[in-house]
Amino acid sequence: MIVIMKPNADECQIQHVIDLVREYGLKEHIIVGTDRTVIACIGDKRIVDKGAIENAPNVERIVPILAPYKIASREVKTERTTIKVGCEGFELGGNKIGIIAGPCAVEGYEPLMKTAIVAAEVGCIGIRAGAFKPRTSPYSFQGMGLEGLKILAQAREQTSLAVITEVVAVEQIDTVAEYADVLQVGARNMQHYPLLEALGRVDKPVLLKRGMSAHLDEFLLAAEYIIDAGNDKVILCERGIRTFENYVRNTLPLAAVAELKDKTHLPIVVDPSHGTGHAHLVPAMCRAAVAAGADGLLIECHHDPEHAASDGAQSITHETLSQLMPQLKAIARAIGRDV
Repeated sequence: MIVIMKPNADECQIQHVIDLVREYGLKEHIIVGTDRTVIACIGDKRIVDKGAIENAPNVERIVPILAPYKIASREVKTERTTIKVGCEGFELGGNKIGIIAGPCAVEGYEPLMKTAIVAAEVGCIGIRAGAFKPRTSPYSFQGMGLEGLKILAQAREQTSLAVITEVVAVEQIDTVAEYADVLQVGARNMQHYPLLEALGRVDKPVLLKRGMSAHLDEFLLAAEYIIDAGNDKVILCERGIRTFENYVRNTLPLAAVAELKDKTHLPIVVDPSHGTGHAHLVPAMCRAAVAAGADGLLIECHHDPEHAASDGAQSITHETLSQLMPQLKAIARAIGRDV
């Protein structure tokens, strides 16, 4: 349930309600809006005397939360959540759409810097690349590890781009957080609950990718694990789902963007590279994602896709990225947004 305070409720009255909530063995989650405070109450509500809470000073009303995901739901917070990304303080989830581009994996200083410089020049907000790579085959390139993280940090220093990279294990979190601005959870780890809970104790944004076969409710419940553990800076990423189709690597369901906008206040980005698996399809899906309401794009881009260490087939070239950005700006303007 959620306790909605009246607009003139002061800190003492809000704290009094929090104390009542705790007395009933519930966990509170405070959401401060533009005109009032909302207190989400998480736990077993069968033992709660709702009347006692509702009669507390300056409580407006109590509303049940119907969605299984409590804190991520728009029932709890109707205003969109914006999340600051990187040292430049770009607010993802606001009116401006954030474009993040980069290779699938860090392959070395020179290759990464080539893409980072182009990404910064065309107006991207971040560089994406994997230092640790969870691969389907144990014989595939697994990433450069710590050295890759250091190269990403150098790219940020020289371009001011935010660094987005994947963390694949609980024991890697502190190391990755030292170098990255946004910690990514890959599709394979969407339901790795110990990892999600550990990321809930980190004071950095987490980009959570949808699992290959995950329903939207499962996706949002995975986000709930991170938020419930204490980190409300969660960015959702639609990256395509596994279906019977074989002309694409995954099927990119852009209707999910509109549905997620209706269900949750969290920012939503789209990964059209994994969502299609083919570079020639990526620009069209980028344009469609912006039109569908995505708050950002996560694009694989490489200076020489034919010789990429991984996922070259779905990586667009620097030239394609440069041509794409003005098109995305035009579409964004048509729907009252900007890139």
